Amino acid sequence: MNEDKQQTEAGRADGAPEPILFEDQEVSIADLRWIDAPGILVFWVLAIVVFLQFFTRYVLNDSLAWTEEAARYLLVLLCFLGSISVVRRGSHIMLEFVIRKMPPRISKAMAVTAEAITLGFFASMTWIGYELILKTKQKMVTVPIPKAWIYTVCVVALGLMTVYSAIWLWRKWHSTPAQIIANFDASLNTD
Repeated sequence: MNEDKQQTEAGRADGAPEPILFEDQEVSIADLRWIDAPGILVFWVLAIVVFLQFFTRYVLNDSLAWTEEAARYLLVLLCFLGSISVVRRGSHIMLEFVIRKMPPRISKAMAVTAEAITLGFFASMTWIGYELILKTKQKMVTVPIPKAWIYTVCVVALGLMTVYSAIWLWRKWHSTPAQIIANFDASLNTD
C-alpha cells in the first residue's frame, strides 16, 4: 500500500497527470498523442450536433434537417479516426486466448500472421477507398459538402492504420516468443 502511494506521489513529481481509476483500471491522459486529437474533436462536434438535434426536435418541436445527416457522417468519421488510436496502441480485438494456449513458437507465428492479415486488410481498404474517392461526385443532401471529402478522411485514417499496423508487424516479427507472451500478459493485466 505504501509503495503504491509512493509511486503515485513519484508520478506527480515527474509532472505526469495523475491517473484516473476506471473500473479498477488506471487510465492516464498521458497516453494521448497528437494523432488522437482529430477523433476527440469529432467526438465533441458529434455530441454538440446530437444535442442540437435533440433540443430542436423535442424542445422547440421544429427539428433542423441537416443535423441527422451530419450526425450520421460524423459517427462514421469518429469510427475511423478512433480506430487510428486503437491500432496505434495495438489494442484491437484479437484471439489472445488461443494464442496464449499454444507453445511459444506457434504463438509468435500466430501473432505475426494475425498482424500481417490486419496489415493486408488495412492496405487493401485504403486502396479501395482511394478508388471510391475518385469515383464519387455526389454531395450530401442537406449540406453542400462533397461526400468525397468524408471518404478522404476515412482513407487517410485507413492509411494511418496501415502504417501503425506495419509498425506492430515489425515489432512482433523482431520479438522473441517469450516477449510476445509477456506483452499479452501485460495487456491482460491492464485491461
